[in-house]
Amino acid sequence: MSAMTSGEGQAEALITFLPSTDLVASRDFYGRVLGLELAVDQVTCLIFKVTATAYLGVCERVSARGGESVITTIVSDDVDGWCTRISEAGWTIDSGPEHSSTYGIYHAFMRDPSGNQIEIQRFDDPTWSQS
Repeated sequence: MSAMTSGEGQAEALITFLPSTDLVASRDFYGRVLGLELAVDQVTCLIFKVTATAYLGVCERVSARGGESVITTIVSDDVDGWCTRISEAGWTIDSGPEHSSTYGIYHAFMRDPSGNQIEIQRFDDPTWSQS
């Protein structure tokens, strides 16, 4: 077994893809409402930049149906600001923002135009991602 060199076997980015029944509405929701930058327009799939190496893709699917088992979470210190922006754009916040002592987070849930569950979340522990 050989030692890995820098970058070898390492992921460069992450893209999470969600189905969309209405790509125009999805472009509006993720671009205008959530304020994510459109990185790639593949005609039937749109890929939005979330962070320097994390992306969210929505792809047109006639039978797309959002479910409870998949949650796309955007981590931000400003959960209330996101919720205000989303509400002012005419979208409904399904629950929250509220604190969860079970998970040590402050969060809110909503749905995108295709019914996919979106969570905006802040960790109580600001060092959560440092290992």
